[in-house]
Amino acid sequence: MAHVCRQLVGVGGSCAGWVGLIFATATNDWVRTCDYSVATCLRMDELGSRGLWAECVVSPSLYHCVSLDQMFSLPAYVQVSRALMIAACLLGVPALLLVLMSMPCIRLPSNSSATVKKRRTQVGGVLFIVIAVFGSVATVWFPIGANKAEHLMSFGYSLYVGWVGAGLCLLGGVVILCFQVALITNPSRENSFFYSRRGGTAREVDSSANHAKTERV
Repeated sequence: MAHVCRQLVGVGGSCAGWVGLIFATATNDWVRTCDYSVATCLRMDELGSRGLWAECVVSPSLYHCVSLDQMFSLPAYVQVSRALMIAACLLGVPALLLVLMSMPCIRLPSNSSATVKKRRTQVGGVLFIVIAVFGSVATVWFPIGANKAEHLMSFGYSLYVGWVGAGLCLLGGVVILCFQVALITNPSRENSFFYSRRGGTAREVDSSANHAKTERV
């Protein structure tokens, strides 16, 4: 039961982190740029908000955004961050499906073997760790590149959501892999051997029959 709870915690954390990365990718408040104080920039309509897809101007009476649709003329940090975040969002789909299909409570015709479930869980955990690495690199590199291009004043809420999402994906992936290590260290009754009453030789019994038979000496 403890192993199942641990796997559920890993799946829940990874799923929440993946949703956070999707939210960070879709929004445009990654960094705030300004050469003066916040009050001065708001009054002069020079407070900028930048994300992966648009540059916005923030003021008390105006919030105007310009799409960054000229792909080949964009800075390298924007293009690489876009690619990493899109890859992280797309990899979350197979990672989540693999982990959910390997849950003990889910029974599918092609999912009956315990070895197949373990492999799917391991691949799903590794994919969530890769997603965390992609999200971390993108959310760290973007503000560094924006600071070199313009004066960086503060981080936006989208960047914080991306950091939290990457951390949750990393934590969830590690928990899922640790769950598999615990299963290998403590094998279940599925691979245990029972002695036959007549022959006295060891034979392996199906896990479905273990509940209906008891060992007799």
